[in-house]
Amino acid sequence: MTNWLLGAFAFVGNRTVSGLQGMGRAWGLFLGATASIRNVDVWLPHLLPQMARVGVASVPIALFIATFTGIVMSLQASYTLTGAIPVYFVGTLVGKTMILELGPVLTALTLAGRVGANISAELGTMRVTEQVDALETLAYDPLAYLVVPRVFAAVFMFPIVVLLAIGIGIASGWFTALQLLDMSSPEFVKGLRLFFEPWDVWFAVIKSVSFGAVVTGVGCYFGLQTERGAEGVGRSATRTVVVASMLILCLDAFWATVLL
Repeated sequence: MTNWLLGAFAFVGNRTVSGLQGMGRAWGLFLGATASIRNVDVWLPHLLPQMARVGVASVPIALFIATFTGIVMSLQASYTLTGAIPVYFVGTLVGKTMILELGPVLTALTLAGRVGANISAELGTMRVTEQVDALETLAYDPLAYLVVPRVFAAVFMFPIVVLLAIGIGIASGWFTALQLLDMSSPEFVKGLRLFFEPWDVWFAVIKSVSFGAVVTGVGCYFGLQTERGAEGVGRSATRTVVVASMLILCLDAFWATVLL
């Protein structure tokens, strides 16, 4: 019994120390990347290519998910409201849910897998093959060269991808309501406009900016911490997706508490 308790305390203690060390390294990366912003000549040439990789290349998967999310939302809203609430509230539910919650969160979770894992694997491979050390040897700032353009690209492009996803999700829900629910366009638009506020869109943009920073920041952190060759690269990519997804959900709750 005593050995079991000691083992439990040792496990909790080791995990706590490891977590605190990780937080310290993460803050060190954040502060170092912030200081590296001044090296504009290093990161600026890489910004547009990263915006294309992070944002433009992510549009198809984001729109695919948003399309079917809008379809399902429209069908479920109709099923839930049948006989109780006017049918035009289908438009209200689809619009509000896509703008405030499902559009930003589902898109961010998807891009955590696509963008975050990609960044982690790429930087992890560079770390284990000593390319990051080579940058330091050549007097390049690795954070300005590798981290800053990726984070800026995500901060700029995530809101655009999210807004496109929201638009496609609402459009697919609208189309579903017309074709399968015997609703008219005026009814759906009436519900869509009923409780719409411009702040809803800004709320989605604020969330998506923070999600973009988290996804790329976590990917860069775990990528640069990679060790032990190919096995370490795979582990870093997995950790990136898990941790980024958890932080996205925590931020989602935080913004809902603070801004709504």
